[in-house]
Amino acid sequence: MRLLVDLYSAGMSEDCLFCRIVSGELPTDLLAESERSIAFRDINPQAPVHVLVVPRRHVPNVGALAAASSDDLADVFALVSQVARSEGVAENHRVVFNTGAGAGQTIFHAHAHVLGGADFSEHGLGL
Repeated sequence: MRLLVDLYSAGMSEDCLFCRIVSGELPTDLLAESERSIAFRDINPQAPVHVLVVPRRHVPNVGALAAASSDDLADVFALVSQVARSEGVAENHRVVFNTGAGAGQTIFHAHAHVLGGADFSEHGLGL
C-alpha cells in the first residue's frame, strides 16, 4: 500500500483533507480501495448510504481529473459501482460530482458522492 501512496504523493497537497486521508495521515471509515481511488463514508451523510469515492491524485474537480487521467476517472467510476453493489444500492443510487463553490463543492479535491437508500424522485431535482 505504501508504494501506491508514493506513486501519487507528488500530486498531493499537504493542506487538502482528502490528500491527508489518502496518505493515511487521517483515519476514515474505509470501505473500498483500488490502485487509483479510495471509498469511505461521508461524515455528514445526506442519505442513508452516502459514500465518497476519491481519486488518489489531487486535482480540484472532475473536469480536471478527466483532463489529467482518463484511467483515474474510469477507476473512480469502477469503484463507484463496486461500492454501490457492496452497500446494496446498485439498482437505485445517485452519483454526484460538485464542481465549484457555487455548486456546493467544499473540498477542492475531485470526488464522487454515491447516494442511496432513499427515494430521490421525491427529494428535489428528481433527475
